[in-house]
Amino acid sequence: MNIKSFEGVLTALVTPMYKGEICLDDLNKLIEFQIEEGINGLVPVGTTGESPTLSRQELTQIIQETVKMAAGRVPVIAGTGSNSTQETIHLTREADKLGVDGMLLVVPYYNKPSQEGLFQHFSAIAEVTEKPLVLYSIPSRCGIEIGVETIARLAEKYPNVRTIKESGGSCERVSQLKETLGKDITILSGDDGLTLPFMALGSVGVISVASNIVVKDLAKMVHSALNNDYTTARIFAEKYYRLFTDIFIEPNPVPIKYGLHQLGHIRSPEVRLPLCPLHKASEEKLMMTLKKLTSIS
Repeated sequence: MNIKSFEGVLTALVTPMYKGEICLDDLNKLIEFQIEEGINGLVPVGTTGESPTLSRQELTQIIQETVKMAAGRVPVIAGTGSNSTQETIHLTREADKLGVDGMLLVVPYYNKPSQEGLFQHFSAIAEVTEKPLVLYSIPSRCGIEIGVETIARLAEKYPNVRTIKESGGSCERVSQLKETLGKDITILSGDDGLTLPFMALGSVGVISVASNIVVKDLAKMVHSALNNDYTTARIFAEKYYRLFTDIFIEPNPVPIKYGLHQLGHIRSPEVRLPLCPLHKASEEKLMMTLKKLTSIS
């Protein structure tokens, strides 16, 4: 079994939409832009990609298109998690067949299973693929986190469970994971603004929302930190601090889609209900930030 290790900056891709439909032309343009700018990996149909509101057919179509466009140039980690174990198994199998390099598995949302339930949920998925599984712990959205001991149990039993996207906002948790699992765990920040603090404690990169817009500088930031050059890394972190904050001024991915539209990367900032367009005040605030950092006039 060839287990890949993911590090650097991996983009949590938005799903471009136009008049209620998936816009594959914009998706292809966005993927090509990402690769040309030096991204280290692509993560389609995660929660930034609005996976909860996509149909099975749409999910499969986006995964297939991303694998095709990436063409082996960068790893593709498909978001295949949901709050249904059977649905997650189905999509994981489909993504495996389509040639992804790994799968991102969000904690089952709303159900709030016990830690034993989480262990059994992720175990059932690990049984149907040998591809790397990236656990995704985001308690602010799911109501619970994956316990450190639960992750240790999974890592001990399944060699393809070695990576976590950590979105709990706690540096202490990164330290706990490293103390318990050491080299057996690869930690990726799930929060752009916490990338450097997490890396100082052992994380090796970020699954980023901001990199939908800014790739080169974020790659420089992360790779500087990987080389223990935190003086350089901090320059970029300070430069983009306001962007890291403002792209979450309203629920993700509403602001980042607005920014991509303003920059001309996608033809529409559309999101699907229950998400809705940015309020005017949020538009104005985000535009001020974008004007300082990009070519928008």
